[in-house]
Amino acid sequence: MEQKTVNLYTRQNDKTLYQLERNGRIINERIYVELHFGDIAPLFMESYDWFTREAAKKVAKPEDVKAPIWCSISPDNCLKPIPDTVVYVLEVPQDQIIYFDDVKWDYVLNRIYLPKDDEDAAAYKRHLKEIGVENGFEFFEGRYKGMFPEEVERIRASWKRVFEIDNWTIFNVCGNIWEIKKEWVKRIVRPGESVD
Repeated sequence: MEQKTVNLYTRQNDKTLYQLERNGRIINERIYVELHFGDIAPLFMESYDWFTREAAKKVAKPEDVKAPIWCSISPDNCLKPIPDTVVYVLEVPQDQIIYFDDVKWDYVLNRIYLPKDDEDAAAYKRHLKEIGVENGFEFFEGRYKGMFPEEVERIRASWKRVFEIDNWTIFNVCGNIWEIKKEWVKRIVRPGESVD
């Protein structure tokens, strides 16, 4: 039986072309994520590290890989190539893709509670009021840091919902992969060229 594949699209630094040619694959290093975010990297790395650990439970992570590669599921929602970048048009085995909700990812990135639904969001807001907390943004950094360890755990537990996709559209669903294998690359799009 032939394995089902899915088209994915990812913009990467054009230096990855050398990695692909030399190694037959592209992998993401933690340092690349840190460089991408610059001065604000320390704020986001805990979220990225959490995502990497959780995603590895869904699709086995190669030992040498330190971070996933973000991909779009549609050429219409893919970041277009700009100078010093290329877009890889990929055909990836379906069992190698970690799907997640990019809208929900903002909750993880901001290190706040990710509610199940509107009712849960309202209940959590009431809960914060009951414990005397004005907002849920300051449990990891800020005035409540270290004061509510049970809230930190509750927030972290809620983040797993990032993998629950309630609304499957090209605008909120992303498909991450651990590596780009040379045989998965169907086309390389350079600045000025069309992705689709």
